[in-house]
Amino acid sequence: MQKTAPTAMSTSFPALTQAVPPEVHAPEDDPVRLAWYEEQFTLYRASVSLWQKNLVRVVHPANGERPDLVEATDEGRAALA
Repeated sequence: MQKTAPTAMSTSFPALTQAVPPEVHAPEDDPVRLAWYEEQFTLYRASVSLWQKNLVRVVHPANGERPDLVEATDEGRAALA
């Protein structure tokens, strides 16, 4: 997360956001849906882990139209150096 402007977590982890979103009416056990679910949970786990370690902070909470926007903390920038 070397960006200076607040950004959505998903844009910071392009390797974790590769799955194609499932069709709206796809069955729960659809392989595309399951792959997408797994990707989403992996992203959530990574996001929570970074926040718990005080490496990122939420600067603009999600508002129903966009996700939380975060930025690296001083500790986060130091970890990247």
